[in-house]
Amino acid sequence: MQKRSISELMTVATANLATHFTWVQHQTSGMYVNRSTNFVLTDCGLPCDTFNAVCQASLTSENAHQAIQSAIDYFAQNKRPFSWWLSPGDQPENLAELLLEVGLQEDYSELAMAADLSQLSRGDLAPNGLEIRRVQTASQLQDFARVISVMWTPPDPEVVRFYQLAAPAILRDDSPMWFYVGYVDNQPVVTGEVTVADGVAGLYNICALPDFRQRGFGTAMTLRPLVDAKANDCTTAILQATEAGARVYKRLGFESFGKITEYKPTA
Repeated sequence: MQKRSISELMTVATANLATHFTWVQHQTSGMYVNRSTNFVLTDCGLPCDTFNAVCQASLTSENAHQAIQSAIDYFAQNKRPFSWWLSPGDQPENLAELLLEVGLQEDYSELAMAADLSQLSRGDLAPNGLEIRRVQTASQLQDFARVISVMWTPPDPEVVRFYQLAAPAILRDDSPMWFYVGYVDNQPVVTGEVTVADGVAGLYNICALPDFRQRGFGTAMTLRPLVDAKANDCTTAILQATEAGARVYKRLGFESFGKITEYKPTA
């Protein structure tokens, strides 16, 4: 496979993120998606900025201020928190400055990384008694949600509620969002998610409970969805990584092509 250019990676990564943010909302009553020429806006209907987001911005210097304000006004009128995800290739080039000017603040920034799946090695998918299962039932999805929710302090009940509402869509055979839970002695301890779209596998929510880190579980949970995606003709993998996580992903063949930054309204 010919290696994708940086420009191509920016395009497919941003499109995958938009699918990740919108597919469930498109399929679920009470949720809302607006895909305009300016950006993608999604609203899960819950007070949870994890699933209320703006991404894939393609603004001009002439319409940027008005478009940004329209997104802010939408969430303000509906009294819901939200996040704005700035990806490599989003426009205009000074979008970060514009977001800060209107009162949003940078929450955190991570590396955008990509790998050629034709070079993927299988690795150890069952370290230290880990059993990874692809989510097929509502009960397994609840296990996923419970692990994810404790990534917040205190745990966020709205995250669990979102996955309860999203279950009918996620468990459909045609869902591009595949979820995984890793179990040790039947206890859910690590999660992973992959959004499969247009030959690209976007990894999200690789999370392990605090007592089960540094055991190779995160690496195994990174590999398993990618093995499945590769078997379904995906050629490129993308993910977001902290500086510490990037060292692990580089050993798996991932390379950085920019940064993804999350902005939120000031408290």
